[in-house]
Amino acid sequence: MKKQYLYFALILCVFFTSCISKKKIVYLQGNQNFNNTSTNYDPLIQNDDRLSIIVSTLEVEASVPFNLNQTQNAALSSNSNNIANSYLVDINGNIDFPVLGTIAVSGYSIDQFKQMLRERLSLHLKDPVVNIAILNFKVTVLGDVTSPGIKTFNNHRITLLDALAASGDLTIFGKRDNILLIRDFQGVKTYNRLDITQADFVNSPFYYLDQNDVIYVEARKGKIDASALPNLPIILSVITFITTALLLLTK
Repeated sequence: MKKQYLYFALILCVFFTSCISKKKIVYLQGNQNFNNTSTNYDPLIQNDDRLSIIVSTLEVEASVPFNLNQTQNAALSSNSNNIANSYLVDINGNIDFPVLGTIAVSGYSIDQFKQMLRERLSLHLKDPVVNIAILNFKVTVLGDVTSPGIKTFNNHRITLLDALAASGDLTIFGKRDNILLIRDFQGVKTYNRLDITQADFVNSPFYYLDQNDVIYVEARKGKIDASALPNLPIILSVITFITTALLLLTK
């Protein structure tokens, strides 16, 4: 009878220290036969964005005045990620563009701004080609992930899963079904709760991230309770050791 109690105590120790439901940690569960409505996502340009804008034509010399520092470096494309060759969107949502002057860009998507700029350049150039990229695209990941912090990317089509992967993924205690995404566009903040354990999450309007999004992963109650008892792992280890010793002695 004593052995039965000891075995029961040992099982309880293992159960409480290691048991987490698979349903709470597996990503994208459920039916995955649906269309992703976010595939055409194009982020909106915001204040403080740094834009790389490269204008080119078949007549190379004709495009020189429409590119930053072209007089010093004709091969701008080889240095397109240099901050010195970028346009900072000011607090009024404008940039100062060579020849064309001040242009309002905040609130435009990359594709919309590209089309608008191409139309204006067509008054000066024949068949202009415009390439635009956001150089300082970043999001902040906080909470129960392996490596929290500010994450920067070289492109602007970033998903929530990309940001979590860049943070080393959630820990085993991170809540996958209640991730908070804080979005701030032109001073208007929204707070959105996301469940990445469900497959239809990819259809969420927050599947793709915007510039300066903040992602917060909350810890599960078990970890929070354990943090109030910092010596709990040691205590459980001692209990397990004593239980094992008693089992050996009572054989």
